[in-house]
Amino acid sequence: MSGILDSVNQRTQLVGQNRLELLLFRLSGAQVYGINVFKVKEVLQCPKLTSMPKSSAMVRGVAHIRGGTIPILDMGLATGQRSVAPDDAALSERFVIITEYNRNTQGFLVGGVERIVNLNWEEIHPPPKGSGRDNYLTAVTEIDGKLIEIIDVEKILAEVAPVNNDLASEYIEEQSAKNSQHKIRILVVDDSVVARKQIEHCLSSIGLEIELKNDGLAAYNHLREITADGSSASDHYTLMISDVEMPEMDGYTLTTKCKSDPALASLYVMLHTSLSGVFNQAMVQKVGADDFMAKFNADELTDNVMGVVDRLIGQQ
Repeated sequence: MSGILDSVNQRTQLVGQNRLELLLFRLSGAQVYGINVFKVKEVLQCPKLTSMPKSSAMVRGVAHIRGGTIPILDMGLATGQRSVAPDDAALSERFVIITEYNRNTQGFLVGGVERIVNLNWEEIHPPPKGSGRDNYLTAVTEIDGKLIEIIDVEKILAEVAPVNNDLASEYIEEQSAKNSQHKIRILVVDDSVVARKQIEHCLSSIGLEIELKNDGLAAYNHLREITADGSSASDHYTLMISDVEMPEMDGYTLTTKCKSDPALASLYVMLHTSLSGVFNQAMVQKVGADDFMAKFNADELTDNVMGVVDRLIGQQ
C-alpha cells in the first residue's frame, strides 16, 4: 500500500503519449474499478468523518485534511450499489481517494485500493451497449483477463451537486440573434454523457449547431472522412471542443494528429478538461492546442467560445 500512496503524485510524464495510469480499487465486491492517477491527489485510510445534515445519502460526511474540509462520497452508493461501509464502525477499515475534478476537491470512499497499472488509451474502450452496467461507466478495459470498469465521475458529481447549465435569457437572445447571421458548427468530443449534454445544452441555446462524438478516435475518423473530398476541417466546423481523457484516443493525441494533418490543421482546437488543478500548460502548447479551459462553467464556456467565434469570423 505504501508504494501506491507514495507514487500517486509522481505520474504526469505519460500525458501526451496517448497513455495513462489507472489506480485500481474495489468497492464492496469482487469487481475492480479504475480511476486516472492524474486526477488523484492522495490516497489514505478513511479519516474521522463529520456528518452533514440534510446532505445526500451518498455523502458520508466531511473530512478535515491538510487544513481543508473535503466532502467524502460513498462510491458504492454513488453508483447505485450497496455502501462500501454499511455502518460507521467499518469506516476506519476503508480507504479514501482524494481527487480533483472540475475545480473541486472531493474524496471517494472505497473498499480497498490495489495497484497502479500503465496502459495505452487504445486499450480503453467505451462500455458495451446493453450491458446493463454502463449507467455509471465511461469506459472499460481488460487487465490480466479481468474486466476493469472506469466510472463516470462527472455523472456522479452532477447528481450530488448539479451544475446550472442555463444562461441568462437576455444573453441567449442577444447571442442567438448575432449567431443567426452565420452558420456556426461546433464539434464537441467528450466521453462523458453528462459533459456532452452540458456543453450541447449551453451552446445550442445560443443558436450554435453542435455535432457530438464520444472519443478522440471517433472524432478523428469523422474529420478525415468529411475532408476526403479535398476540403479542410475548418470548412465544416468553426472550432472543436475536446475533452482530454477519452478511450481509444485522448485529447492530446487527437490535437497532435489534427495539427499534423494539412486537411485538419486549420481547425481551432479548444481543450476542455476536468484536470483543473494539475493541468499542464506546457503540454497544451506542445501538442498545438489553440486554447484550453477547465470544466464546467456555462458562462465561461459560452464567453470563451463566442470570443473565438467572433475572432474567426472577423478573419474571414
